[in-house]
Amino acid sequence: MAGKKKEELSPEINIGLVGHVDHGKTTLTEKLSGKWTDTHSEEIKRGITIRLGYADAIFRKCPKCKGENAYTVKETCEKHKVKTKVIRMVSFVDAPGHESLMATMLSGARIMDGAILLIAANENCPQPQTREHLMGLQIAGIKNIVVVQNKIDVVTKERALRNYKQIKKFLKGTDYEKAPIIPVSAQKGVNVSFLIEAIEKQIPTPKRAAGKEPMMFVARSFDINKPGLKPKDLKGGVIGGALFQGGIKIGDRIEVRPGRVVEEQNKVVAKPIFTKVTSCMTGGHPVKEIGPGGSAAIMTTLDSSVVSSDKLVGNLVGLPDKLPPVWTNLTLEMNLLDKVIGSEQELDVEPVKMNEIFMLNVNSAATVGFVEELGKDQFKCRLKKPICAEVGSKVTISRRVGTRFRLIGYGVIKE
Repeated sequence: MAGKKKEELSPEINIGLVGHVDHGKTTLTEKLSGKWTDTHSEEIKRGITIRLGYADAIFRKCPKCKGENAYTVKETCEKHKVKTKVIRMVSFVDAPGHESLMATMLSGARIMDGAILLIAANENCPQPQTREHLMGLQIAGIKNIVVVQNKIDVVTKERALRNYKQIKKFLKGTDYEKAPIIPVSAQKGVNVSFLIEAIEKQIPTPKRAAGKEPMMFVARSFDINKPGLKPKDLKGGVIGGALFQGGIKIGDRIEVRPGRVVEEQNKVVAKPIFTKVTSCMTGGHPVKEIGPGGSAAIMTTLDSSVVSSDKLVGNLVGLPDKLPPVWTNLTLEMNLLDKVIGSEQELDVEPVKMNEIFMLNVNSAATVGFVEELGKDQFKCRLKKPICAEVGSKVTISRRVGTRFRLIGYGVIKE
């Protein structure tokens, strides 16, 4: 029965995992998910494997442990040899690589309920990308975070304390001044119990807008058919991501927007895609309906060529004619930072210029914008790739500095 109960669990919260490169994000994800397999993939029954960019973890608590080390991801308490009690299942937003991590964090913030910020104890704090991530979290409006001081096993006590003071100084004056800082060795599994306890206290599951029109942010899309299959055995395309609000169930007719982007008469045109849901997956098992919170996947009647190689990433999924508008041009009310975030040198953010090119992130979409009009505290830009987003959505603005795009501020979509 215990196995059955585990299968019926579904993730109810999305937690972002952010931090400087090589600060231990992947190792920590493995410790928290309790798996030493590829943490970026989920097995789906009937031989379907899709890579979602999420890693699920089941948090548990030993009924006999008092205080310390009561929290775990293991089904049986190693000390008391009793079954642990399930608290909740969580999804960690897990996007490997700095550029994609930033894009996921900044543009997928609407589905994040909190974040874990990793800082390595064996390096000075803050590193350039750590500063960038913290600013990104603030811009995204993510309120609840837990700071992990990782790699405490490779430094002396004095070095760990010095690094802790650097972290406190770094957080001072930010929205996260009072965030808990948990010293951890992800490699050795030290203090993982205290980290889970901090997450449980600091990042609660919010109330969901289940009654609203469904809106799903697409993080991955896949063809799951193997070469050589007979036509009668072919399966439809799979769309993976997270539901921001509402619910999607088997049998629903859905719209994917912006959909297929084509060029007609020298103009970029977005053509929405319509399909039917044939099955739903969440928490590694099939369900009749998915709701908001945690990673999910839906199998559709779409031809595999439409979904293959993540072609639909950045789209929104919902009921026909119920999704936000599609934009080929954006007017953004801009909020620029004083300094460029993430660069090695302290660079001032220069004003926006005509014909400048920016990388823009909104929802789960990334696009390029060409500045065509400048006004007071706003600019209008033409998009290389159309996006689907609500009026009032936050769009992060990144400018090319050297060889990389660096965060310089954000804009709000105006009608």
